[in-house]
Amino acid sequence: MEIRPLEPGDRAAVERFLQRVPEGDRTFFKEDVTDPKVLEAWSRPGAGRSIAVDGDGVVGYVAVVPLTGWSSHVGEVRLVVDPDHRGRGIGRSLARHAVLEALELGLTKLVVEVVADQEPAIAMFRSLGFDPEALLKDHVRDQAGELRDLMILAHAAEQAYAAMAAAGLAETE
Repeated sequence: MEIRPLEPGDRAAVERFLQRVPEGDRTFFKEDVTDPKVLEAWSRPGAGRSIAVDGDGVVGYVAVVPLTGWSSHVGEVRLVVDPDHRGRGIGRSLARHAVLEALELGLTKLVVEVVADQEPAIAMFRSLGFDPEALLKDHVRDQAGELRDLMILAHAAEQAYAAMAAAGLAETE
């Protein structure tokens, strides 16, 4: 598996990936991924979007989206893994990639939003040094119309990189 920036030539593979992602998980992209202009914007150089590629298929996506204004030092991590490839360490690799991307962008803090009952995702981010910072009750409405809690996890990017380097993980990027 290779993690690399999204390029214009990846469009068809990304579209196939997006078709495999359940509709409920697509909300974490926070953009209308059915709009061709969104994929075009994602593949521009410097757009901060990366993909995990296994063979000729996209199996994961990660973005570090810098916030603005008084939160311009913060980046939001948006990470989605193909349902058929979950539990294989792809999410962890993409999250490590996001930390390095944040440092390159000069960001000092990362946040990620996770539906509170997604225990494997929370455990993965916690293992990388992200800590729960907020729990928003009844904040997300799922496909069935049920309200679910949203957890926001956060970590200082420099601390995350130092921890990864100490564990010998930073060199894998």
